[in-house]
Amino acid sequence: MAKCSVCQKGVSFGIAVSHSHRRSNRMWKPNVKRVKAVVDGSPRHIYVCTRCMRSGKVTRAV
Repeated sequence: MAKCSVCQKGVSFGIAVSHSHRRSNRMWKPNVKRVKAVVDGSPRHIYVCTRCMRSGKVTRAV
């Protein structure tokens, strides 16, 4: 579910390394919000990352 509908940004995976250098898998999730936006001329609820909202790629519906 953590995927932007505009830029398709999703989770990314990596390895967390502790102070004693024990390694474990982890993931980073994008900051995705459910917003009411205008899509194809009609208002709909979509999931959008905050970077797309801030850059103006999404027109919010009132």
